[in-house]
Amino acid sequence: MTALSVLDLSPILEGSDAAQSFRDTVTLAQHAEKLGYRRFWLAEHHGMPGIASAATSVLIGHVAGHTRTIRVGAGGIMLPNHSPLVIAEQFGTLEALYPGRVDLGLGRAPGSDQATARALRRNLMSDADQFPRDVVELIDFLSDAPRQAVRAVPGQGAKVPVWILGSSLFGAQLAAMLGLPYAFASHFAPGQLMQAIDVYRTTFRPSEHLAEPYLMLGYNVIAADSDEEAALLATSLQQAFVNLRSGRPGKLPPPAPGYLDTLGTGAHALLAEVLECTAIGAGHHVQQQIEAFVARTGADELMIASQIFDQRARLRSYELAAACIAR
Repeated sequence: MTALSVLDLSPILEGSDAAQSFRDTVTLAQHAEKLGYRRFWLAEHHGMPGIASAATSVLIGHVAGHTRTIRVGAGGIMLPNHSPLVIAEQFGTLEALYPGRVDLGLGRAPGSDQATARALRRNLMSDADQFPRDVVELIDFLSDAPRQAVRAVPGQGAKVPVWILGSSLFGAQLAAMLGLPYAFASHFAPGQLMQAIDVYRTTFRPSEHLAEPYLMLGYNVIAADSDEEAALLATSLQQAFVNLRSGRPGKLPPPAPGYLDTLGTGAHALLAEVLECTAIGAGHHVQQQIEAFVARTGADELMIASQIFDQRARLRSYELAAACIAR
């Protein structure tokens, strides 16, 4: 059976603030734990008015402290923004506080624009090989016997599973070469999905971390008690993507009846492209879409994202998604 997990950006809603987003995130994590979701991951983004999870490891600790069994982690930490030693220390600390529950997903995108990246005080001129080297260095810091003179304390010997995240063939190749689990961001960048899956599975090298390929795919689910309600709820996500790609990022907007009718051909094409891996509808229709996606990709696990404005509707969507797999 395909496992289900949750990806949360701790969205900041129009008319609300980050403090409320964090309360909603904790409620969602507790709800997901009761429903049997395997993981609850948060993503690093910076300078985004509608995303509150910038201090990702801090928020992971907050969520872990308010849950008991669900795995918590990063989907992901954008490693170009950080020293590998600092991330080893942060996640070594999390593992010491919440043993056996912490995941570390690593991405190579900055999660921000260039001005924000400069404010993070990272070198924007890093060469193309820096990310793989940083991943290897980080894994070494977390090992029982690091080859480096410097030690991550906490961190050394921490049993934190490391994942490679990506939306292109680069991440697939790296995950396969290092023998690590791979998570593909098909929930917003599905263009190279099938190629990346093939590259990862066919070139995978078994390692001390993983004997066989393990593939997790991002997937949007907007589920409700009727197709009409789900279609309306989905307009928040649709507005957010159009606004972002139009250079107008903002807080997550409320649903807008008739929104799709207001869009031109270009915006419709954009949404069809970025939201290709999305299920919208009543429970039975969402189940059909999920089953078709899993059959097409052979995913071992789905990371469900549900950008829904109303918190009660968001909780209900995750409830309906969980029921799809349980049937």
